[in-house]
Amino acid sequence: MQSNSSDNNTLRNPQAGDTNSVSEQTGNGKKTLRILQVIFENDIRGYEIPAFRGAVTRIAGLQNILFHNHEGNNFRYSYPLIQYKTYKEKPMLICIEQGVNEAHHFFENIQEGIMLGNRPYELRINSLNLFQAELRIDTRFNQYVLLNWLPFNQENYKTFNQLNNQVEEVLLLEKILTGNILSFAKGVAWRIDQEIKVRITEVGKPKPVSVKSVTRIAIKAAFQSNVVLPELIGLGKNVSTGFGTIRKNHTSNKL
Repeated sequence: MQSNSSDNNTLRNPQAGDTNSVSEQTGNGKKTLRILQVIFENDIRGYEIPAFRGAVTRIAGLQNILFHNHEGNNFRYSYPLIQYKTYKEKPMLICIEQGVNEAHHFFENIQEGIMLGNRPYELRINSLNLFQAELRIDTRFNQYVLLNWLPFNQENYKTFNQLNNQVEEVLLLEKILTGNILSFAKGVAWRIDQEIKVRITEVGKPKPVSVKSVTRIAIKAAFQSNVVLPELIGLGKNVSTGFGTIRKNHTSNKL
């Protein structure tokens, strides 16, 4: 399953830039992150995202591991630098850092007519947006919504089910989310030298979702954090296929 955005903001047109440029971290703990967002024209269903990922991977070439996050028969456990999502029911490709450099493997071989599972699909690009996002620790809380977040592994889900009240549940989820943010930072080589603050303000009803034929628990959560995060990246598990997508609320409160 895949969550779709209900936000009415339109993605910007691509800005001129060198996709081979190197992002840098400054001495004040900030980092500039290169991101390429590609939206395609024709709608797909959320459950078709894995098939869409497979089609894009075959076009780019299986030798380019960032498109499928596997090294031989083993899973690449680093943060996925190419992610597949839906945006207003349209397939979306997000390339981050080295993923931006690798995107040319797809564009050099792109073909319009592909198979999406058992149905034909016209792979036409609607928009491209190449930009730089600044990662930093802010002096304010930034407001986010996390869609179809998969916070649990087998161990912490067992712990979650043994908790006695909602306060304890939220504290555990905040601990997991903080870990997810740190994993993202490590995956994009951002050294955080200040305390991360996370407050979960609302948790939706957990719902079962199918991930590779395994039932997992997904959560929609609103949270505040002093970490400035790029919109539409993923946090948590299975972010490469659209789970744990961040949306901003575009408001903030003083810490």
